[in-house]
Amino acid sequence: MTEKEKMLAGELYHHLDPELVAAHKRAVALTDAFNRSLPGEEDVRQRIIRELVHARGGFYIEQSFRCDYGFNIYLGDRFFANYDCVILDVCAVKIGDDVLLGPGVHIYTATHPTDPQARKSHLEYGKPVSIGSNVWIGGRSVICPGVTIGDHCVIGAGSVVTRDIPADTVAAGSPARVIKSVFDGKR
Repeated sequence: MTEKEKMLAGELYHHLDPELVAAHKRAVALTDAFNRSLPGEEDVRQRIIRELVHARGGFYIEQSFRCDYGFNIYLGDRFFANYDCVILDVCAVKIGDDVLLGPGVHIYTATHPTDPQARKSHLEYGKPVSIGSNVWIGGRSVICPGVTIGDHCVIGAGSVVTRDIPADTVAAGSPARVIKSVFDGKR
């Protein structure tokens, strides 16, 4: 397997592989161009993001935006990311329709071995992240590798989501835990 194939499969891979370095440089160049675009240049911003990620429909992303590769990001329709979004996409990041990210939300698929020798040899791996439809993630939240967030969830601001969150729930905290149903009280 190539290092890219290992990466996509969630296996240990060497991130300094020339193919991956070139793909990362491409993503850095595209996100830099996006982040330098001027207000009113929505057509430029749309073109850059569509070149970078898989976008099924409409979206709006505020500056600044950063990602590792872009080709592992799948956006549903009507996606919105507020300022300072970071998506480390060494594995797939699948986001449903009508998802809102508050400012400073970070989504990580990248992780590292706990063994110091493996880390020293520049090996890393990833775990995919899945976010359902109609999800609102509050500002400065971190979504950790391997997490699935179900449909209709609300993640409180500043949360660190380390495990799956079932559909139709509100979760908050560090680590995030389910605190209620989204339908408690009023619908």
